[in-house]
Amino acid sequence: MIEPTLACIALLLGLTCAAALVAQSQLGRSIVYGGSLVAASASLLIALFSLAAAPSTVTLPIGLPWTGAHFRLDPLSAFFLVVVGLGSIGASLYALGYGRHEQDPQRVLPFYPAFLAGLNLVVIADDAFSFLFAWELMSLASWALVMSHHREPGNAHAGCVYIIMASFSGLALLLCFGLLAGSTGSYAFTAMRAVHPSPGIATLALVLALIGAGSKAGVVPLHAWLPLAHPAAPSHVSALMSGVMTKVAVYGFVRIAFDLLGAPAWWWGTLVLAVGGITAVLGVLYALMEHDLKRLLAYHTVENIGIIFIGLGLALAFGANQLPAAAALGLTAALFHVLNHAVFKSLLFFGTGAVLVATGERDMDRLGGLIHRMPKTAFAFLVGCVAISALPPLNGFVSEWLTFQAILLHPDLPQWGLKIAIPADGALLALSAALAAACFVKAFGITFLGRPRTRVAADAREVDRFSLAAMFGFAALCLFAGIFPGVVIDLLAPVTQALTGTHIPTQLGVEWLSIVPIESARSSYNGLLIFLFITVSASLTVLAIHRFASRALRRAPAWDCGFPDPRPDTQYTGASFAQPIRRVYGAVVFRTRETVTMPPPGDTGPARIEKHITDPVWDVFYQPVASAVSHLSLVLNVMQFLTIRRYLGFVFATLVILLLALALWQ
Repeated sequence: MIEPTLACIALLLGLTCAAALVAQSQLGRSIVYGGSLVAASASLLIALFSLAAAPSTVTLPIGLPWTGAHFRLDPLSAFFLVVVGLGSIGASLYALGYGRHEQDPQRVLPFYPAFLAGLNLVVIADDAFSFLFAWELMSLASWALVMSHHREPGNAHAGCVYIIMASFSGLALLLCFGLLAGSTGSYAFTAMRAVHPSPGIATLALVLALIGAGSKAGVVPLHAWLPLAHPAAPSHVSALMSGVMTKVAVYGFVRIAFDLLGAPAWWWGTLVLAVGGITAVLGVLYALMEHDLKRLLAYHTVENIGIIFIGLGLALAFGANQLPAAAALGLTAALFHVLNHAVFKSLLFFGTGAVLVATGERDMDRLGGLIHRMPKTAFAFLVGCVAISALPPLNGFVSEWLTFQAILLHPDLPQWGLKIAIPADGALLALSAALAAACFVKAFGITFLGRPRTRVAADAREVDRFSLAAMFGFAALCLFAGIFPGVVIDLLAPVTQALTGTHIPTQLGVEWLSIVPIESARSSYNGLLIFLFITVSASLTVLAIHRFASRALRRAPAWDCGFPDPRPDTQYTGASFAQPIRRVYGAVVFRTRETVTMPPPGDTGPARIEKHITDPVWDVFYQPVASAVSHLSLVLNVMQFLTIRRYLGFVFATLVILLLALALWQ
């Protein structure tokens, strides 16, 4: 089945070439996005059929001399192809409508199918060279899309930070593969599986994989590029970067940690659990401080990547202790959340893009009242908010519930480090879930409820049918995966079987479509019954109100805390909504300072409250490096004015140093 997948990738690369010629016409946009939709749909179908099939390989006579380019489609790559395919279908369908509003299509269309091709190639690459080539194609194409609106303030800076972090990510993975190749020097993954590196080399390779894949996925403290780059890109590209590209980075880590490195050490799980827990909580706290919708969603990607890495850390910890069933549960939870996040985060970015098209605004404090002007978008966005807040009966709840079920198995582990780390991660996961719900109450309430705060919000209109179709399609997927989670769990069984040696019990045979990940006496969940209960109880409530209350429609001003002021300025803003949480956590996490200026008695001037929020990760990790690089560049700037004799002297000195190093090495 690998050959049809390569044919889909070839179609995407062909669309890349064609897009340069037809980008300026509306027909050209339809051809590029429509062709991408066809290629993504075909790739998705192939991946679904390949989940339970035997691995398929092919070697093409390209790439490094005498080695060729190796590609492989196994259950792990097939599952991530499903994720890539779903995200690509939604983004391409959405772009058929959203792309009509693109002011510089020649800066977007040629790189969009190339980005999709890079995403697919990473997943099926079966040697280090092909993997890194596809990784760089994915990075460069997405960087070009981030820079498509380079004239807007801040976008050039976002592109600069992103390309630096992408290069750093590729370098870390290059070093990781160099260690895995060992003395044989073979870069094929098949040879790496047979090397069995020493514990020290394997640990170093794991750390490099965590740095390389984690910087692309957005784990803390390597997340700095993500809230800059995702908002800068067009909305359908933001959905791909946040919902799909970060999952391809997760794939890179899973491929190395669970497939190429061999048997894990128990403390690998501790390291990954620590990274995941910190990332989840800091990500949602960053999001709560934001009032820009796209930046808020980008920071929530950080949170959800942390949740995924918690599941992966659990799988590594249980696998190291020879508990394959528990490892399969942790891995299933992580991969289920990979799929869930790809769906509901894409949906939320589509909704934000619709708001941006209708109003030209991303600042929620300049919106409000959109539920009356964009009811369909508001409903789809609400579904995404409920799903990402991990509320039943939608899909986000199921994967986090499975993660908690895996956490509850930690007493079976003998190491005290894991006995402490796993409950701590459970508490952090619960905290992040609660804060996520608060954050999306803020996002939906401030944006869609209340009264319009600006004229553009008051004049907003519903978006096109292609955008609505993409949003409602993904909203339906959130509901389907939430009320029929057994379907997804059983589809993941071949993946967990290949990586852990077992899988959790088959779920579709359980009565009433419940899921029982461990045993019925211990835990079970039925999304369908919860959905029916919510539907019936809500319907009966509405019926009772209409039956026993007045049928007359009554309109009255909303309660205003005793201050009857009709101005929209009196409504809650995003900053005021988050103020209690900011005061609890901000002083420690963000070094937040609030300055209140009250006018003296008799002065009719307004009172002011100013907040100052700093990013300690940027200040501690990135700002010193940026300052050092800037200073070093100024110092070395004089070298471009040297004479030819001095240049030759530098070349000769470098040659002597390299020869001495070679002699000492031998």
